[in-house]
Amino acid sequence: MTNMKIRRITAALAALCCVGAFAQTEGGISEEMLKEIRKSYQNTAADKAVRNALNTTSISVLAENAANQAMIDTHFSDRVKTKGITNQKQSGRCWLFTGLNVLRAKAISEHDMGEFQFSQSYCFFYDQLEKSNLFLQAIIDTRKLPVDDRKVDWLLSNPLSDGGTFTGVSNLVSKYGVVPAEVMPESFIANNTSAFCAQLKTILRQDALKLRECKSAKKAQEMKLGMLGEIYRLLCLAYGEPPVEFEWSFYDASGNFVSRKSYTPQSFYQEFVGLDLNHNYVMLMNDPCREYYKTYEIEYDRHLYDGDNWLYLNLPLDRIKEIAIAGIKGGDAMYFSCDVGKFLHRKKGTLDLANYDYESLLGVNFTMDKKQRITTHASGSSHAMTLIAVDLQDGKPTKWMVENSWGRESGYQGCLIMTDEWFDEYMFRLVAERRYIPEDLLPYLDQKPVQLPAWDPMFLPEE
Repeated sequence: MTNMKIRRITAALAALCCVGAFAQTEGGISEEMLKEIRKSYQNTAADKAVRNALNTTSISVLAENAANQAMIDTHFSDRVKTKGITNQKQSGRCWLFTGLNVLRAKAISEHDMGEFQFSQSYCFFYDQLEKSNLFLQAIIDTRKLPVDDRKVDWLLSNPLSDGGTFTGVSNLVSKYGVVPAEVMPESFIANNTSAFCAQLKTILRQDALKLRECKSAKKAQEMKLGMLGEIYRLLCLAYGEPPVEFEWSFYDASGNFVSRKSYTPQSFYQEFVGLDLNHNYVMLMNDPCREYYKTYEIEYDRHLYDGDNWLYLNLPLDRIKEIAIAGIKGGDAMYFSCDVGKFLHRKKGTLDLANYDYESLLGVNFTMDKKQRITTHASGSSHAMTLIAVDLQDGKPTKWMVENSWGRESGYQGCLIMTDEWFDEYMFRLVAERRYIPEDLLPYLDQKPVQLPAWDPMFLPEE
C-alpha cells in the first residue's frame, strides 16, 4: 500500500469520526437561532431591577407576596388535643415521628398522660435492621438476574434510606412494640442520619456483590445472617442496643404518680396503644394520574421483608376530606403527607398559594395542574405530618392544621396551617382508622390491588 493510499484512508476515517461526533446538527442551537433568542431579553428597566435584586437576594424572599402578609386566622372549629411538639432534627424520619405522634395523641387522651413521647430511636433501630434484611434477601432472590436488570439496578440504587411510610410504622410497632423516649433516647446520629446511613449503604452494596456470587441458596442465607450481625453491631454503636425489658414510672397529666412496672416493648405497646395497626388503619391517596376507587400496591415498598407492601386506595379529594373531617371530629390525629416545600412560609407557618408570587417576579405563567405536576416530576409527596385540626364554615373546610416534627420554634407553635386551596393542590396521602371509612367505600378495600413497580417516581419515601 502506497503512502498516498494510507493518507487517503486516514483522512476518510477522520471524516467518519467527525460525522459521528457532530452529525446531530438538526435540533441544535445555530448562530441564527441564537440571534433570535437574544432578542427576547430587552434589558428594560424592570429587567435591570429584577437582575439587581436577584444578584443579592433569595428568589423566595423577592417573590414573597406583600398583599398576603397578614397571618391566617388561627381559630379552628374542630381540633384534636395533643401535647408537646417533636423534633426530627437533621434526619429523614418524618414518617416515624408522624406515625408515633398519631399513637401518642391516642395514648395521651385515653390514659390521661402529660407530655409524652415514644422512643423514635427504638423503632428506627429496627427499621434500619429490617430494611437491611429486606435488601439482602431481595439480592438473594434476584441473584440470577443480570446486574443491569431494572429490578437489580433499582435495588442497588436503593439499598437503604431513613425515609418511609405509615406502613413501616404499623409493621415495625406490631412486631417490636414501643418504649418511652427516656428508655432509649435520641443519639447524635439519630438526629443526624445521613452520614451514618451512607456508610451502611456502602456496606450493604459490598455484601450484595458477595451474595450475587453465591451459587447455593443455603450458603447465601448463612452469609446473610453474618452480614446482619455486623449491621446489628453497627446500629448498636450508633443508637444503643434496644431494651428487651425495662422499668417505667407512669405519672398522669397532673403529675401524680400512678404506677411503676416492668415492661417488655410488646407489653408496653399493648397497654398504651393496643391497636391492631396492620388492619385498623387505611391509607388513602389523591393521585389524579391514576384511576380513582382502585387500590394500588408498590413492589418492594415495605420496611420488612415479611411485612406489607405499601397499599392504598386512590380517591378524589372530596372523599378524602370527608374522612379527614370525620377523624378530627372523632378526636383522632391522622397521618398526613404532602409536598411541604411548595408555597411554605416558614416564619408564619403557613401553606398558602398566595404566599409567593413568582409569576410577577419572573414574568412567567405557571399553568400546570396537579396531574401535570406529578407527571413531569414537578411535585410529589415529600413530608409527613400529623393532621390535627380543620376549620369548617357552613360545613365546608376553609383551612387545616398539621402538627409538624421540626421543633416548637418552627412554624406556628410547631404546627403548619394550610388553606383548603393549598390542600387541594399539594396534599397526597392520609391514613385513617377503618371506622371512619364510609360504608360505600369499604368494598374497594377488598379488591385485588394493582401492583406498581418499586421505581415509580410518585412513591418515594417521605423524609
